[in-house]
Amino acid sequence: MGHPIMFDAADPLLARLRQVCLALPDAAEKISHGRPNWYTTKVFAVYGGSVKGDHANPLLSRALLFLPDPEERAALEQDERFHVPAYYGPAGWLALPLDDGPDGGDPGPDWDEVAELVESSYRQTAGTRRVARLDDERGRARD
Repeated sequence: MGHPIMFDAADPLLARLRQVCLALPDAAEKISHGRPNWYTTKVFAVYGGSVKGDHANPLLSRALLFLPDPEERAALEQDERFHVPAYYGPAGWLALPLDDGPDGGDPGPDWDEVAELVESSYRQTAGTRRVARLDDERGRARD
């Protein structure tokens, strides 16, 4: 028996995150364990997760789960917006709730920051050829 679907397909946060993730070279989406996952060879982003020890807590139900750059991890852990998600946390992943604005209000996430976090996670998991393609695309976009 598969996992139940744990997201709303019409969620506008999911739609925006999907755009960010699928803009990366060779990125694809699959549903795994009831949640959207974006991957190339390995998963680089997940929409939604659980709080370790309290799966009923909705804090991470609409969060970006990502693998932070090891050099940035300590700084992100000091930021109260970031959390260690259940299951993914032991592998070094963090979670950023998307349904709470950058200042704790309603305006929503900082999508530039979300895109940076997704790209950083992608760079760690996608392999050198895909990262080179991404760099090439980014270079052409600046020209």
